[in-house]
Amino acid sequence: MPEQFAAFVATKDDDTVHREVRQWARDDLGDGDVIIRVAYSSVNYKDGLATIAKGQVARVSPLIPGIDLAGTVVESTSDEFTAGDHVLAHGYALGVAHHGGYAQFARVPADWVVPLDALSARDAMTIGTAGFTAAMSVQRIQDRGITPQDGPVLVTGASGGVGSVGVDLLAGQGYDVVASTGDTSAHDWLRERGASEIIDRLDTDDIRPLGKHRWAAAVDCLGGAPLAAILSTLSIGGIVAASGNTAGLSLETTVAPFILRGVTLAGIDSANLAIDERRALWARLADDLRPSVLEASDEVGLDQLEDTLDAILDARTRGRILVRLDHD
Repeated sequence: MPEQFAAFVATKDDDTVHREVRQWARDDLGDGDVIIRVAYSSVNYKDGLATIAKGQVARVSPLIPGIDLAGTVVESTSDEFTAGDHVLAHGYALGVAHHGGYAQFARVPADWVVPLDALSARDAMTIGTAGFTAAMSVQRIQDRGITPQDGPVLVTGASGGVGSVGVDLLAGQGYDVVASTGDTSAHDWLRERGASEIIDRLDTDDIRPLGKHRWAAAVDCLGGAPLAAILSTLSIGGIVAASGNTAGLSLETTVAPFILRGVTLAGIDSANLAIDERRALWARLADDLRPSVLEASDEVGLDQLEDTLDAILDARTRGRILVRLDHD
């Protein structure tokens, strides 16, 4: 690999963050057993937060963001991987406290790396961290014993990265999927991904401790008041897999849904899932849990990243956005 290569770098300076594409040295990549020639990364909400002063995500400066990546091993000191292996990595400290996927090369610990067998690098990043989070959510619903016969499953923030893949995966498993979105232009797009019904954003003006039974389960990508509304309307024994906070960090609810209906609030933390479980779920994503639609909404290069990160923070994106790492 070259001694220097292109990278998108975020550098914090007091209350501002300077973002630029510049050359980065191999020796400054940080610790790790495996060097990967990155083919694709993706754009996630967390990536946007890592590049703004008030995001409270980045732990080092300067930082190469990018919480996921896929490519080919070029060097390895680990017995698990050899040059030429097709792999992906995401989660843990990647793109937060350890230089991430927005560069032509990355060095990571071997126990962050997942072999790519039946998925290409592009397909893997079309799924990416967002799709993996959706897969974790679906698996938690299945582990709870919720079947398609139990009733509809709600997905909030359905036009976003996690939500759209969640709709696809749930529909592929036979569930009746109700997609909630404020984006009226996304209705046909969501139906193509398997949504059987599309509703507007949830009404959060008057949330009762216990509302009408509506959902056997839910994948919530928003948090805040929408999550409280879901909890009050889950059926007996229902579960909501919660992974987002775009609607707020605070959760105003009561114990009523938990002690009178036995519902479960399952937090989905894809960043810290143990590597064995991570590899097993990626194997499912290449097999029985493979999305029916593996299409990115957009594909950008490093020089377009700054505008794209701003767009995802402003909720001006839809679906999955890939970052293509060009190599001359």
